[in-house]
Amino acid sequence: MASHTLTIQRKCCDDDCMATVASTRFDETAIQGPSTAFNALGDEIRLKIIHLLAQHESLCVCELQQAFDVEQPTISHHLKILREANLVDVQRRGTWAYYSLRRDALKALTRTLLDVV
Repeated sequence: MASHTLTIQRKCCDDDCMATVASTRFDETAIQGPSTAFNALGDEIRLKIIHLLAQHESLCVCELQQAFDVEQPTISHHLKILREANLVDVQRRGTWAYYSLRRDALKALTRTLLDVV
């Protein structure tokens, strides 16, 4: 059985425009941080955690858990992802872990997005 390759050329702009777009290079290092943060914000529970933390100076995991119908390990997992994305900080107080929103990081992420538009 022979295989056929169909090449479709879409010509929506002139050759110079196409060459410019094709030669675009991205600063992968500059994109990595925001990409990780945006991915972290792409989950409903994590976005709700951000909203809760924005309303308080800090919250303990046990306090955050009260707002959700999931177990503590699930909340801890989501907080770990937010921490790795540099969107929240954690402070240990005895056996408790208190999380706070990194407002500076969230503002920087917002500026990154606004710079695109």
